[in-house]
Amino acid sequence: MFKDDENSLARRNLIILILAQATVGNQMVMIFIVGGLAGQSLVTNPCFATLPISLIVMGSMLSANPLSLIMQKYGRRAGFLLGTLGGALGGIIGCIGLYLSDFSIFLIGSFLSGIYMSAQGFYRFAATDTASKGFKPKAISYVMAGGLISAIIGPQLVKLTSSSLIIPFLGTYLTVILLNLIGAFLFLYLKIPLPRPEQNKHYGSRSYSQILKTPELLVAIICAMVAYALMNLVMTSTPLAVVGCGFTENNAADIVSMHVLAMFIPSFFTGHLIVRFGNIKIISAGLLILSASGIVALSGISLANFSIALVLLGIGWNFGFIGATSLLANSHAPEERGKIQGFNDFIVFGGVTVASLASGGLMNCAGSSAASGWNAVNIAMLPFLILAGLAILFLSQNNRTNNTI
Repeated sequence: MFKDDENSLARRNLIILILAQATVGNQMVMIFIVGGLAGQSLVTNPCFATLPISLIVMGSMLSANPLSLIMQKYGRRAGFLLGTLGGALGGIIGCIGLYLSDFSIFLIGSFLSGIYMSAQGFYRFAATDTASKGFKPKAISYVMAGGLISAIIGPQLVKLTSSSLIIPFLGTYLTVILLNLIGAFLFLYLKIPLPRPEQNKHYGSRSYSQILKTPELLVAIICAMVAYALMNLVMTSTPLAVVGCGFTENNAADIVSMHVLAMFIPSFFTGHLIVRFGNIKIISAGLLILSASGIVALSGISLANFSIALVLLGIGWNFGFIGATSLLANSHAPEERGKIQGFNDFIVFGGVTVASLASGGLMNCAGSSAASGWNAVNIAMLPFLILAGLAILFLSQNNRTNNTI
């Protein structure tokens, strides 16, 4: 897995980040399984059932730039500890909301949980901070692979905790608090040097408008946003769709578990594929697989349809998101990582917020049944896919014009 001494520090940090994905990362899997169901139990209008998940993503979007700048100034450890603090507070307030049956309080907890979600998004960038250029795609891929364990454990924790107390889902949110305490302990051992003072005036002086005029950065941001937004759009509605179509909450947990496994298992080789074939081809493959997911979902509402569609959704997300992250990581200097990575995640989670808000409305209010709502969710993938496809074509044409491929 790891060979060269050049990346000894990168390997050390990578182990910590993988452990963090595998432990504290469970909370995102758990919350995305139960968030919509818990919201549905607290609100009278089903159109707002997925609003808790939307608030998590919105919190992540609004936290991205501040957290990135904090990491730029004070280091990754400080940012990640703030993330676990946000996750713990979100869990505490979520528990209070469930105990009092107060949807508004529950939403506040969800919003604070978004601080952790934002911090977790920077694990992939932190994995590249001390890595050589050739090792960066593999480092991103390996740290994402750490989510494989949370894909297995998270849904099982939901099964054990969602009905463990008299108040549904309260046990799940108490477990979330514990996971964040574990994460805070892990990050004490992270060792990533602060970025050197700005040395490259060209990079350091780039404005946000200049960033968006850089083809590689623009396309990386668009494709990462599309991959993540589509994954969130469909996954947020999946538990509601599965239960609404006559299946059980355990069925929904199993399908989400399969989906999250599909998100992270390819990470063991995605980095190697990027090194061999390049970012653009891997991103393009991801977009095609996401398209296939929508086609399968629209073809029926059996458990097999749900399962296959969500597995394809996970694989497509993996290729698209890791490919875009690798493209971004190789398109800026170390001294501007705080600005560009924060801006990237602000845009990415902005798109995910829109998708998450749309998901509940489409699922519960776009048709007369759960099946018609599920179809509406999957049809909504089309404009996102067209946008990313046009971005890839633009970059490919630009590279041909400049004789870079």
